[in-house]
Amino acid sequence: MPSVNVKATEPHTSQITISERDSGQGGNLMSAHRLLQIALAVFGAAFLLIYPLAIVWPSGWAWHAGAPYESQYFMMIVGVYATLGVFLLNASRNPQAHRSLIWFTVWSSVVHGGIMAVQSMPAEHCGHLLGDVPALFLFAIVLGGLLVWSEKGQAKPLGPSVAL
Repeated sequence: MPSVNVKATEPHTSQITISERDSGQGGNLMSAHRLLQIALAVFGAAFLLIYPLAIVWPSGWAWHAGAPYESQYFMMIVGVYATLGVFLLNASRNPQAHRSLIWFTVWSSVVHGGIMAVQSMPAEHCGHLLGDVPALFLFAIVLGGLLVWSEKGQAKPLGPSVAL
């Protein structure tokens, strides 16, 4: 298994290094910015796959009996998350320009996952505690963590300068 080293250098250049002896590529370097881009693309694609997931694993992704299309509520959720997925795929090209979308995804995932965790307590819905509930918390932790990591060390303007 390759060893992984994390090194913070200059602003926006934190890097993960996979050691040369374990990597056949001679030491990959991957910045936090690049990892954020990858995570946005993967999670955006995952949001587009909610409908197929409900077909393959209904107890972990669908909140009703029967086919996914039989629930108007579920189809609404599919539409909302598919739209968010497309926007996350777009944000993966330039995450810094889409920070508010990423933070919306993080916090709405925490809120949605928390509500679903409580609603998963009855026995007929406990499969969600292994499906969509942890998936939402994973999305929030990974995207939030990578966004903070990619911004670490960057000076942020507080607002327009005021000359007196």
